[in-house]
Amino acid sequence: MSVYYSESPLWHEIIGRVHALLERVKISEEQFKAQNGDVLRLRKLNRILSIHASTAIEGNVLTLGQATDVINGIPVWGPPKDIKEVQNAWRAYNELDSYDPWNIDDLLKAHSYLTSDLIGESGAFRTIDVAVVRGDGTVLHRGPAPTTVPHMVNELLIWGRGSLAHPLIKSSAVHFMLEHIHPFRDGNGRIGRLWQTLILSKWNALFAWIPMETIVHFNQSLYYQALLDSQIGELNCKPFIDCMLRMIEDSMHKYIDIAASTSADTDVGINVGINVGIKEEILKKLTDFPNMTANELGAQLQCSQRTIERYILALKADGKLIRIGSNKSGYWKVVDKGLQ
Repeated sequence: MSVYYSESPLWHEIIGRVHALLERVKISEEQFKAQNGDVLRLRKLNRILSIHASTAIEGNVLTLGQATDVINGIPVWGPPKDIKEVQNAWRAYNELDSYDPWNIDDLLKAHSYLTSDLIGESGAFRTIDVAVVRGDGTVLHRGPAPTTVPHMVNELLIWGRGSLAHPLIKSSAVHFMLEHIHPFRDGNGRIGRLWQTLILSKWNALFAWIPMETIVHFNQSLYYQALLDSQIGELNCKPFIDCMLRMIEDSMHKYIDIAASTSADTDVGINVGINVGIKEEILKKLTDFPNMTANELGAQLQCSQRTIERYILALKADGKLIRIGSNKSGYWKVVDKGLQ
C-alpha cells in the first residue's frame, strides 16, 4: 500500500517540542508520586478521560462521571449500549501492552474487545459496502470494496512495520489510513485512535496514559475536517498529520496540568474534569468578563497562567478570540462561543 504524505518543515519543530515535553511528563509523574504516593491513580484518571472522550466522539451520551462509575463497577442509569461501549473500551485499552501494532490478528482482537456484543461482525472485517455521509445526505467518503479490505489493512501494517518515519508521523498516518479504509462495520474511529495510542506507546510507554482522545473530542470538527482534507483529490495524509501532531502536543500539556492539579484526597472521577474543555471555559469566562487577565483565568480554572496563555493563542489562531486594544488596557472579544 502506498501511504503518501507531503512533509512539512513544521513537523520537525513539533517533534522537538514533544521530545522535550516527554521529559516534563516524566517529571510531573515523579512529582505526583512524591506528593501522593501512587502514580497509577494519575494514570487511571487519564485513561478514563481517554475512554470517555473516544466513545463520546462516536455519540456515547454517558457523562464523564457516569463513565467513571461504570469503570469502577458502580451501577449507573444510562443506555445499555453506551454502558457496554465504555466497558469494552476499558478492556481494550487495558490490553495495550499485549498488542503488536503490526499484527493483523491483534488489530482484529482489539476490535473484538471494543465492539463485543454491540455489532454482528465484531473482530472481523466488514462484508458490506460503507460510506461516510453528511447530515444532508452528501456522501463524503466511500470505503473500498469489502473484498479488498483484508489485503489493504495487511499492506498498511507491513508498511508501518518497515517505515523509518518518526513514530509521531507514522502513527498519525496509520490512524488516517485506518479511517480511510474503514475496515470494520462499526468502531473504525475508536480503533484508529486506539491504534495510534498503541503505536506511540511502543515508542515511549508514557503515551499509553496521555489523553490524546480528549483533545480530539474537544476539537472534533478540526479532526473530521483534517480527515476530509486528506482525501480531497489525490490521497495525502499531510492535513491529518498536521492536526494530530498539534493535538498530541496539547494532550501532553493536559497530562502535565492534571498531574499538577490533582491531589491525593480527591477520588478518581471527582476532579477528573480538570482542564478538560478548557477552551470552552475560557470562552465562557471572557464572554461574561472580557477584561479578565490570563492570571485571573488561571486562578478560576485551576491551571497555570502559561497554560491559559497557550490556549488563548490557539483560540486566536482559530479565529475564536480577538484582542481589542492594547495588552494593558484592551479587552477580549469572543467571535464564536462554540469551538470548532
